[in-house]
Amino acid sequence: MAKKTLNAENLVKLGADRLATLVMDLVQGSAALQRRARMELSAAQGPKEISADLRKRFASLRRSTSYVDWRKQKAFVKDLTGLVAMIETGVAPLDADEAFDMLWSFLQLAPSIHTRTDDSNGAVGDVLRSAVELLATISPRLTIKPNLLAERILEAVAEAGYGEFDGIIPAMAEALGAEGLDHLRKITNAWASAAPTPQEIAQFRQFGLSTSPVDRARRQRQGTSSIILADIADLQGDVDAYMARYSAEQLTYGTIAPDVARRLIDAGRMDEALVIIQRARAAEDGKSFRASRYELDEVYEDCLQKMGKLNALKAHLWAAFQETLYAGSLRKYLKMLPDFEDMEAEETALSHAETHPHLGAAIHFLLTWPDLRRLAKLVIARANDLDGNSYETLTAAADALEPDYPLAATLLRRAMITDTLDGSKTKRYRHAARHLQECQTCAAVVGAFGRFPDHGQFLAALRQKHGRKYGFWELVER
Repeated sequence: MAKKTLNAENLVKLGADRLATLVMDLVQGSAALQRRARMELSAAQGPKEISADLRKRFASLRRSTSYVDWRKQKAFVKDLTGLVAMIETGVAPLDADEAFDMLWSFLQLAPSIHTRTDDSNGAVGDVLRSAVELLATISPRLTIKPNLLAERILEAVAEAGYGEFDGIIPAMAEALGAEGLDHLRKITNAWASAAPTPQEIAQFRQFGLSTSPVDRARRQRQGTSSIILADIADLQGDVDAYMARYSAEQLTYGTIAPDVARRLIDAGRMDEALVIIQRARAAEDGKSFRASRYELDEVYEDCLQKMGKLNALKAHLWAAFQETLYAGSLRKYLKMLPDFEDMEAEETALSHAETHPHLGAAIHFLLTWPDLRRLAKLVIARANDLDGNSYETLTAAADALEPDYPLAATLLRRAMITDTLDGSKTKRYRHAARHLQECQTCAAVVGAFGRFPDHGQFLAALRQKHGRKYGFWELVER
């Protein structure tokens, strides 16, 4: 049987003539496979031959206008991936400069590709990023003059409308060198301060915004130049230049402060980093939604650790856990305590979780810590407060509790069933039907339901209240 396994070793044994015949049979009727076969033949002739074929394919892609729907996208992405792979294996090892030109031309195809594809799954973007990553690998071998490369980068980034050149400056760092980075910084500053072109202004005339098209175009230039200058500052290790792109107010944003503080820490400027973090934390306090909470806390903890402020770090970790029930904060806190004290602190933390006002957070914490005994106790004690809309957390908790704590698992599933039917969430009927079946299975081992209705009583109440939700009951009765 091993001799019939479809692998390279067994195929080689067929011999060149037989394989050639097989390939010809396989490519018949497939334009994509025929293109691939021709490129492989070109690759055997050398990088110039394959480059010529690649340029022809690029020209074809640039001219194409037909929409690539979801049924064709997989094959299309495979085709694009094959083009990058051909450059990597057939051109780059022998001629880095030619590979650079090929990859640059490929990235410039982004507008013509994106306008006729739906890249909601990011597959096309992934191929473009792989081209940038390949550029980074060949960067040390390029002979292009640094200043010329800097000018090409600015032009490409300024015109990129789909992020196709994101990361190009770090990728080209070795080819740019100190001379190229300095030149890129100078021409970027000059470009940012120059008046927008009529073409740039025209892009914003169609939107009918209150801000004038000229102002919008100027702001776009400023935003693009800010990103370029930040990349340059990072590569030059210039923290001050990186910070200069932000106003004093922006440095208090939870989305910006962590990055700036991290760079200050890496530069050994701990006191400045701490000030940035503290100001950002103060600005974030009181906000109902703090998307950057954990990132800001992480860099704050790192700063305190490196500054030797261990008491402040312990106090912060404990306070953070008490507020959020974030397991990472508790683990860090316990590691800082002496033996035996950590056991007592863990017990205190788990008891705190049982009474935490955010029931969903408490369930998630006790599930992942894990402490299923306490979790079951919590669910039974606070069953009336369960949020049946928290499907992911409650489903995971019910599955974990079912073997040893079937009553708690049942209460979690009942909460989800009730939420689904009360809200007439028809898309979740099949899940609710499954949960009801799981409740019935658990009923045999629950024993006493205590203050809660048994399964028969719960089912009767559902039928009385939601008897006309026929779509649900049809799923239950299958």
